[in-house]
Amino acid sequence: MNFILPFLPLIKRIMLPLHIINQNKGTLKTEDILEIKRRLATQQRIAIVIHYNPDGDAIGSALALKMFFQQKGHQADILSPNNFPTYLSWMPQSETIYIATQQFDTCQKIIELADMIFCLDFNAFNRIGVLENLLTDTKKFKVLIDHHIDPMPYFDISYSNSEQTSSTCELVYRFIADKMQEPEAINKAIAECLYVGIITDTGSLSYSCNHPSTYSVVSALVAQQIDCEQIHRLVYDTFSESRIRLLGYCLSNRLHIREEYATSFIFLTQKDLNTFHYQQGDTEGIVNYGLSIKTIRFTAFFTERDDRIRISFRSKGNFDVNRFARQHFNGGGHKNASGGNSYDDMVTTIAKFEALLKRYQQELLTPWD
Repeated sequence: MNFILPFLPLIKRIMLPLHIINQNKGTLKTEDILEIKRRLATQQRIAIVIHYNPDGDAIGSALALKMFFQQKGHQADILSPNNFPTYLSWMPQSETIYIATQQFDTCQKIIELADMIFCLDFNAFNRIGVLENLLTDTKKFKVLIDHHIDPMPYFDISYSNSEQTSSTCELVYRFIADKMQEPEAINKAIAECLYVGIITDTGSLSYSCNHPSTYSVVSALVAQQIDCEQIHRLVYDTFSESRIRLLGYCLSNRLHIREEYATSFIFLTQKDLNTFHYQQGDTEGIVNYGLSIKTIRFTAFFTERDDRIRISFRSKGNFDVNRFARQHFNGGGHKNASGGNSYDDMVTTIAKFEALLKRYQQELLTPWD
């Protein structure tokens, strides 16, 4: 059966009715805004769903949206497929997030009772782990807010923008302040959550942030008297000793360079993770170190999981890792940052990756400055 897994997202899309495929173009039209406002005019039960292995953008956007809905008198619950990194546990109301791997029955009940489901920071149901079948099967009204390209067409309303957008948190700010026309709802707690999502999805404003609108949003968040320096410390300066040693091991023992392709990669086996007492979030950001080498244009980070090899891709310039991930590793994301999966073992997966580099050699070596 494993050979079918990489094709499931395509199979599910092919099976969707044509009218559903055509009704979503990924933009928030006037009629979409009016429909959301109409539904929110009465008290709603709202489920907010985020992606598997949630990061700062997923957690930040979900918490901010939850607090906005609470202000309006709605009942809002956040469902995460699995646990989130401990360095995000300081965030307002993070303790209220339901973890599906631990509280599946509760998550199922929340979806069954929901009037609306808001899906944040993912563009396809195959990114939500154990919650996938629940969302696939339910007929509840679904709203997508996301910044990844090519959102799947099974949402009733999609607010999806991958151009000139740093993060889903930036879109949530625009949703509240501009689309719902309630900028006064952005209080300090909501601003803190949105700021976390923006800085974590841009590497503290070092990539995916060449847009004036992003800085306009950041300015509005800072105006709420948030402590940006303290937030940075809470997110980036709370790692465990074992996490730092894992990073050192990656760079000294698992970093491989392929100069002829301007490429690097790092890999970690399950044994490696166990040796360094891996906790959720410990590998966050490690992929970027391979790209920090001057001569490297493309990097990958392979991590062995129970049922797959999880792969993160990063690139500089015009090399499109979203396209690379989609074509070869059942993944996707952004032009310069994406992810994928392999259902082969580590040795086979890396061999496939290295074999593909030859196909892209000319593109990888073409000057882009």
